[in-house]
Amino acid sequence: MRRAYIGVGLLLVALVVGIGAWRLADTREANQAEFLMGTYMEITAIGRKAPVALEAVFARLEEIESRMTQNSETSEIAAVNAKAGVEPVAVSPDTFLVIEKALHYAELTDGKFDPTIQPIVRLWQIGSPEARVPAPEEIAAKLPAISYQAVELDATNQTVWLTQPGMGLDLGGIAKGYAADEAVAILREHGVKKALINLGGNIYALGTNPSNQPWRIGVQDPEDERDQYIAVIEATDETLVTSGAYERFLKVDDTVYHHILNPETGYPADSDILSVTIIAKDSIDADALSTSVYILGREAGLALVNSLNNIETVIIDKERRVFASAGVRDRLTIVDPKFVLMP
Repeated sequence: MRRAYIGVGLLLVALVVGIGAWRLADTREANQAEFLMGTYMEITAIGRKAPVALEAVFARLEEIESRMTQNSETSEIAAVNAKAGVEPVAVSPDTFLVIEKALHYAELTDGKFDPTIQPIVRLWQIGSPEARVPAPEEIAAKLPAISYQAVELDATNQTVWLTQPGMGLDLGGIAKGYAADEAVAILREHGVKKALINLGGNIYALGTNPSNQPWRIGVQDPEDERDQYIAVIEATDETLVTSGAYERFLKVDDTVYHHILNPETGYPADSDILSVTIIAKDSIDADALSTSVYILGREAGLALVNSLNNIETVIIDKERRVFASAGVRDRLTIVDPKFVLMP
């Protein structure tokens, strides 16, 4: 009987050790960072399969970049642009979906967000060594090519046609959002329930943090250096995407030209907003809306957000006033007294 008792005891000890190792594996943390899609991307994931999941995620991000980048003559977007005014071009389901979503937001914002802004973007090239201020006549010559209504999609054949010569697509205002959503999907497929995804400012807080509390995401101070924040938002299973004039800009003499261009004028948007953060479940929506709200301005931007389901925003205006939609106010904490949360 004693031998049997010892045997059972050893079995119980082995079982406890096994369970302990299993739980420990659940808390394994993996981190990976790469420069993709023109920005620095970093993901921290927690779970048994976190390292394998991150490898799969970054392979997927590279695939998305190869299809949608403006910086390659072999991308699908480059192929579509090369055939502007000539013929439709077949694209992958990825690219088709992102263009379709971009056109949805172009329609929703009456063209304030317009993926056909590429000819103007190429004139300015803000954020690159070739950045310059185009002559007014250069901008005027390109404006007729900015027209989301001149894009034809064929869902059956998965083709995209820019019907007018000189047109061009630029998915820079929405592709990173799609990439973030794809990253989340892959992490979940690998059983990862906790992760913090940062794709160049497109944040996705998956699950809770290692302490089983909501992730605490800082809202960048638009008047200070990077990593200085004016507020903290608690987030769980949602994305936060911020747009602001401070992100990329060109300074000539005493004039600053930022990278958020107004499709109607061809010039940097004249907005009363310093920065806008959109909080949503899907990053593709938050990405497009952050640009849209910045161009629309505070009043019209808030009206747009309030008309949409499951979308929240935090807007900082040029008077350092902070405007927060109802669904985010109770988890927003202002930490810099220079900024005031408005009622």
